[in-house]
Amino acid sequence: MRSTSSTIRTHRAARTAAAVAAGALALSLTACGGSGNDKKSGNDQSGGGATQTGATVTLPKLNGTTLEVAAVWTGAEQANFKKVLAEFTKRTGAKVTFVPAQDPIINFLGSKIAGGQPPDVALLPQPGAIKQAVEKKWAKPLGPEAQAQLAKNYSQGWQDIGKVDGKQYGAYYKAANKSLIWYNAKVFENAGAVEPKTWKDLLSTAQKVYDSGVTPFSVGGADGWTLTDWFENVYLSQAGPKKYDQLAQHEIKWTDPSVRQALTTLAQIWSKKDYIAGGPDGALQTEFPASVTQTFTGGDQPKAGMVFEGDFAQVNIGETKAKVGTDAKVFPFPAVGTTAPVVSGGDAAVILKDSKAAQALVTFLASPDAATIQAKLGGYLSPSRNVPDSAYPNEVQRRIAKALIASGDSFRFDMSDQAPQAFGGTPGKGEWKDLQDFLKNPSDVAGTQAKLEKDAAAAYGGGS
Repeated sequence: MRSTSSTIRTHRAARTAAAVAAGALALSLTACGGSGNDKKSGNDQSGGGATQTGATVTLPKLNGTTLEVAAVWTGAEQANFKKVLAEFTKRTGAKVTFVPAQDPIINFLGSKIAGGQPPDVALLPQPGAIKQAVEKKWAKPLGPEAQAQLAKNYSQGWQDIGKVDGKQYGAYYKAANKSLIWYNAKVFENAGAVEPKTWKDLLSTAQKVYDSGVTPFSVGGADGWTLTDWFENVYLSQAGPKKYDQLAQHEIKWTDPSVRQALTTLAQIWSKKDYIAGGPDGALQTEFPASVTQTFTGGDQPKAGMVFEGDFAQVNIGETKAKVGTDAKVFPFPAVGTTAPVVSGGDAAVILKDSKAAQALVTFLASPDAATIQAKLGGYLSPSRNVPDSAYPNEVQRRIAKALIASGDSFRFDMSDQAPQAFGGTPGKGEWKDLQDFLKNPSDVAGTQAKLEKDAAAAYGGGS
């Protein structure tokens, strides 16, 4: 699934994935260095527009041109992205309008295209959605300028997940480290709890928090994607990368014993109503932003002590008085199996109306220039290895970013985002709905598996 609104899911990762990236994140909790690239690239893009001081990419002059960019982002995430678009306007003269989209974005785009008004560029949160856009002949290949930026700034894995049949259609502008658990530092201090390293440790920590008088977990169950992220982290660590890749492509069925094991493990938390703020019913009425903010409000008695989700949770923490790194701290999702999981997600810029201006915008979004602007605003993570560490506004975010870059191609992309959108990316349907039902009744493991397999088989065309 996704980042705050969407977001943020790789199937091409190396088999050593989780160990490398988890180790990088763990090490980065104590140290962080710098790796910026502020020099002009020398890549003359299409048309010779002058760059400003410190710019790494040359953009054409586009005075009089208008562009529309669609994404599902809302709130602070949307506001921050609009500042990036404003910089593009400043440098090119093109007027850019942000078009708020709804989930599932493929359906939203389909209605726009049917009406003859597609946006020029769309930010798609799933590789599956990119593939669908290509199959429907909506998406246009990226030009040499955008591809040059990707080659210069991105690892091969991040380039490859934007490809369909060997052609580059997507430029991943936004990434997410979705293997994190945020916690209220005061709650942990009062409970005498420490950051857990394993799933067993996490259960012990949860009990300590509970015994101190605070509910352990806040779960944004109203947004089904948060539940898919819970499952994916448990499954990747427990079943391993090979099984993860197979399940992501529906090469094994959801009735597989490995799925049963992961659901049974999840139920160790989900079945304890007192461990979840508001119980399952309350969680299913709690949207993701509220699941974060209620963990960091209420003084010594917040509604929960911990909330699981990606680095983008910082946007929502920023809406409270809690300070990231002091009041709000974070640890890697604990190892359920032999190694801790590292699951990533992201949003890719895809061109729907090919033009010089659209190509220039995606080229800009693939450059460190655009990413650095949004990095400074917080709640954002770039897959670009050439965004300086100093661009991130706090030490926690710098550590998370460094860990993601250090993992190189050794990561797994969010499983539900690799699936057809009907299964892995539609509110109230498919995996989102099936896991919401499981949160409500975590004793029905076999029934949940059967529903997941039925919905997956339909979405994948019946293959397994």
